[in-house]
Amino acid sequence: MSRIATGGSASHQSSSPAPHLPLDTILVGDCIEHMNALPAASVDLVFADPPYNLQLENGLTRPDQSKVDAVDDDWDQFDSFAHYDRFTRDWLAAARRVLKPDGALWVIGSYHNIFRVGTALQDLDFWILNDVIWRKSNPMPNFRGTRFTNAHETLIWASRDRTSRVTFNYEALKLSNDGTQMRSDWIFPLCTGNERLKDEANQKVHPTQKPEALLFRILTGTSRPGDVVLDPFFGTGTTGAVARKLGRHFIGIERENTYINAALKRLAAVKPLDAESLATIPPKRSAPRVAFGSLVEQGLIQPGTRLWDARRRHSAIVRADGSLKSGTHEGSIHKVGALVQGAESCNGWTFWHTESGGGLDSIDLLRTKVRQQMAKAS
Repeated sequence: MSRIATGGSASHQSSSPAPHLPLDTILVGDCIEHMNALPAASVDLVFADPPYNLQLENGLTRPDQSKVDAVDDDWDQFDSFAHYDRFTRDWLAAARRVLKPDGALWVIGSYHNIFRVGTALQDLDFWILNDVIWRKSNPMPNFRGTRFTNAHETLIWASRDRTSRVTFNYEALKLSNDGTQMRSDWIFPLCTGNERLKDEANQKVHPTQKPEALLFRILTGTSRPGDVVLDPFFGTGTTGAVARKLGRHFIGIERENTYINAALKRLAAVKPLDAESLATIPPKRSAPRVAFGSLVEQGLIQPGTRLWDARRRHSAIVRADGSLKSGTHEGSIHKVGALVQGAESCNGWTFWHTESGGGLDSIDLLRTKVRQQMAKAS
């Protein structure tokens, strides 16, 4: 086993990783052995695109009898499901050991393997946060016409432990989705065109190269600049290329020299983004706490002001102590918001609005104003 350094990444905003980590490096050899040799609790995020165990026996052909360029490489061959399960549990256990307490893992697969991977994840005490469907906008047809066109793959996002506080850049993802919450079904095309790496014979270097757009969303959504991202099945380096561009460190592990050579050439051409381009919307959870009563104290909302929900179905009066009263209901902005709806809970900041020129403005805008004033004073 050996290692190949690929050059440094862009400037980083978070604390520096441990200096003994092989950052921005491709480790050559077996992924389980390499992960077991890394320091424990040293990696922020793992992205894994393991062998799918496709179980292809006779290959695939089109109606004109031409051969489909499918996955028939030795690295995707396993003797049995039991063999594949042992391999899966071994690499997942090694990955869990190197993850930090608040670290997370992404793994992608197809119907051939993802359910077995999911079982192993739960058996090893990972905590599944989401499954995400990558719907391919240009899937390969089902040439035999015997099944539905296989038009998606499944990703599982899991934290190291149930109590892990993983990175989730909710606001940044929502902003990139035109102000709408990012859903768990993602539409991207297969990796084609200039992005697809080809050899001298104009053949695909890797049969399952993933599109950079997929990794871009994963890394911008669930990691931060300066984080260490480990890819135990590095292939032609999609994870490393996107990590380098986005100011993350990467550690890749790969055993196939053809893929390593293609990855090195690819990584050398990547230009990291500057610090200003890498800046993202800060998560609201990290913003300083602002009590509704402080808005009343500072005169931003006057006692006696009537608040409304966005559809003007419910209203409440603001009292001098920062509480609300709506009919027989009284209490905090959250409690009264829940009571008038007959709900168990309510985010009063987004539920209640003030009158503004014939329209309504969320009181959350006033909270943002207070936070800006606090930031200037600090």
